[in-house]
Amino acid sequence: MAMSDELFYSLFLLGFYAASVVTYFAFGFAVTFVNDRNPERKIQKGRGSGKRRNAEIRQSLASMFSACLPLTIGLYVQEKGWALTPWDFNWWTALPLFLLIMFLYDTWFYFMHRLLHTKWLYPLHALHHKSLAPTVWSTYSEDVLDNFLLQGFTAVIVFVVPFPPAILIGQRVFEHFNGMFGHCGFEYFASSTARYPSPMLCTTFHDQHHSGFRYNYGNYFSFWDRVLGTVSPDYDQRVKKTEEEAPPLTFRQTAVPPEAREKSV
Repeated sequence: MAMSDELFYSLFLLGFYAASVVTYFAFGFAVTFVNDRNPERKIQKGRGSGKRRNAEIRQSLASMFSACLPLTIGLYVQEKGWALTPWDFNWWTALPLFLLIMFLYDTWFYFMHRLLHTKWLYPLHALHHKSLAPTVWSTYSEDVLDNFLLQGFTAVIVFVVPFPPAILIGQRVFEHFNGMFGHCGFEYFASSTARYPSPMLCTTFHDQHHSGFRYNYGNYFSFWDRVLGTVSPDYDQRVKKTEEEAPPLTFRQTAVPPEAREKSV
């Protein structure tokens, strides 16, 4: 007896959610291990959010489900023939299609993020900004509806661009890990490719959004922030300073310098 589409995609949703939870913890502990050995790479030195860790994890377990739901919806409507017929997937087109979906998702994220900072929708987004100094555990610590709106791109784009399922899934997987790096609170990717004139980002970009609120709304690129004047005025300088002064990465336990010790907030 053939499995119905409804059962298949329900199982897909549960399986993808389970994989997201497992990798959230596995990657989270791995990043924490590296962070503990590189205290001087902390972006907001002296400010911690350790008291919120348990609350962030509990909220993340709920919000991760709402992050997986739009992908499942997008794949389901493609399968049912209600959206555009997806392009065939092949390795020659994989890279350009992935770059295209990254740019389109970044556009969705930027403008949806700006909406969530308006007085009408900010109550949905306020929970995420309780983490003034974000950690890897803060990634999904946001209202379930807030998360659904930010990740809802995958449920909508299938009606506009016929991305193959492999590209849709690949983007969500990439976004899962990119989000965790973006919230980890420590800088490991400062380089000339993360500052002007390059549109690429490093962890400092989103960390400044948490500490400053009014800047850096983008996700993968600084393009829209630069075009619309919402990039943090000192972002490029901060990246260059870190690029020039950050100590070498180490995996050995080191003493925490006084200025890097956290004060819980």
